[in-house]
Amino acid sequence: MGERETLIPKHGGYRRLKSFQVAQLVYDVTVRFCDTYIGKRSRTHDQMVQAARSGVQNIAEGSQASATSKKTELKLTQVARASLEELRLDYEDFLRQRRLVALDPAHPALMRFKALQPKTLQEVQVWVAEERRTVTDRHGRTRTRGKTRTDTDCSGSSSVPVSDRLCPSTLSPSCLAANAALSLLNLACYLLDRQVARLAEDFENEGGFTERLYRVRTAKRRK
Repeated sequence: MGERETLIPKHGGYRRLKSFQVAQLVYDVTVRFCDTYIGKRSRTHDQMVQAARSGVQNIAEGSQASATSKKTELKLTQVARASLEELRLDYEDFLRQRRLVALDPAHPALMRFKALQPKTLQEVQVWVAEERRTVTDRHGRTRTRGKTRTDTDCSGSSSVPVSDRLCPSTLSPSCLAANAALSLLNLACYLLDRQVARLAEDFENEGGFTERLYRVRTAKRRK
């Protein structure tokens, strides 16, 4: 015999969701980023912090609400996804308006960041510091993890592949921090897209609280 369905199933547990963990890290990074690089009186400062917070809070609230409303869980998870998309645009605007480089996801620096799989703000800061150690010395040469090469500009007029090169503007803390945040946001948005798709499929197959209430009451009458 199958396990008897309960009216109020297990719910919450959002802290174990990878989407929540990444969104929470995005929030921590964003608070520090905005406090450091965006004026506290700027409306953008508040909007970015609130968008990051919304991503975290709506994942948690949706997970908690799932006990009695799958519809609410689905809606709030989608709100979290929309908030992080808004935040992603803000980071892209920050880079574009300051003529800073938006690194390709396959760039070696971002590949090292993704391989690190940071879990805390401090680990992200360590990555920024490590990448900044790739600096141009007094002789105009760029030292990169044991290699020394002549550096020209960011246009690619060098024997070194463009994807491997970090020009001075890319080495600025704000540029690296923004690219790190974008990498985390790409992951968070991907995870939330999958989560929304799964919630929609479950809702379509199993229904919500009303359908579960009907099944539980029917089973109890038969018993």
